[in-house]
Amino acid sequence: MRIRNIKLFVPLFLFFQQNLSAQNLWPLNEWSVSSPALQKMSADVLQVFDTEIANGKFGHVDEMLVTRHGNIVYQTKYQHDYDRLYGSQAKKEGGLNHSPLGGPYNYYNSWWHPYYHSSQLHTLQSVTKSVVSVVIGTAVARNEFPDLSTAVLNFFDTTLVKNMDDRKRRMTIRQLLTMTGGFDWEEWISVEDPNNDCFKMEGLFDWVQYVIDKPMVAEPGQKFTYSSGGAQLLSYIFRKATGKDIEEYAAEHLFKPLGISRYYWKRTPTGLADTEGGLYLNTTDLAKIGYLYLRGGNCNGEQLVTNDWVKASVTPSSSVSQSIQYGYLWWLIPYGTDKTKYAWCCRGFGGQSFVIIAEYDMVAVFTGWSITEGVAYLDVPEIIKKVVVAVLDK
Repeated sequence: MRIRNIKLFVPLFLFFQQNLSAQNLWPLNEWSVSSPALQKMSADVLQVFDTEIANGKFGHVDEMLVTRHGNIVYQTKYQHDYDRLYGSQAKKEGGLNHSPLGGPYNYYNSWWHPYYHSSQLHTLQSVTKSVVSVVIGTAVARNEFPDLSTAVLNFFDTTLVKNMDDRKRRMTIRQLLTMTGGFDWEEWISVEDPNNDCFKMEGLFDWVQYVIDKPMVAEPGQKFTYSSGGAQLLSYIFRKATGKDIEEYAAEHLFKPLGISRYYWKRTPTGLADTEGGLYLNTTDLAKIGYLYLRGGNCNGEQLVTNDWVKASVTPSSSVSQSIQYGYLWWLIPYGTDKTKYAWCCRGFGGQSFVIIAEYDMVAVFTGWSITEGVAYLDVPEIIKKVVVAVLDK
């Protein structure tokens, strides 16, 4: 496989022409570009990481982007022939290629994945969930979204919901955000397993009905169970609660203020925005959302999301494991020797990774498309380790 790297090298004079105040630097149209050294990062460490990726150590990585203090310090793209890699599988229906085979839920179809129609927009998969959390935060800031303690069933005709019990009646919006809804849901198994609820859902017409009909197996709020279905319910609830489509709301109240004009958002067969994994952005625009959180929800003087929402989003609300925690659709992964500091992270199928390390004022975005079993994979803990090592002014 031939891989072509596009490195970003910046003349020193270009940096000095730009605003050097990190607190006032906002990448509304284009990011400022700097060298790693000027932002106190090791170019050698980042180059070694880049070389490992280019040599295939971490599977099919498409892009690498690292920013610090509001500047791009390292950016690389890698070329892969996905027609050749997955073309034969795209023609056979299965867990990752639902009918119609030419549609947006055939994950082997290179017209849709990983780039949207051969553009620069890359599928984010479950990173979409964290962006949805930010969009809900904008609605909360504008007093246009209900209290998170509101019962989920307030938005449904319960006479049409199966497997009703008191636990389902007690389930709240907050518990959907923290993956503690209590549904009987199995997703952390092979994507080709017919029992995988996520990919089973994506093959159906009415995703929301499939999810809300699932039986309960736990008291809401008690147990973390990763559920793309729970995240999809938020699309339905958002429309019911606000009277507005979540994509349209995001375009007006989040994307436009951030200078994001190019995106694509997949729709379910019933017309709802796919809030469990349907968003496509380019890496530089995704990094803007990370920068927004680094600035406490403030974009160039406008408070898009309250600082309280940012804090709540990235404060542990449920435990994934002894070390990994979960906020409002954000992964919180410890780093450092004392394990008390968390990187704010988003993870998506195929190798989509979005990491914010507030302590170092840094955002890192990696995209890829390692979707078959047995292929090497670049996961978030490895990214955190590599970029933290590159920081020189700890």
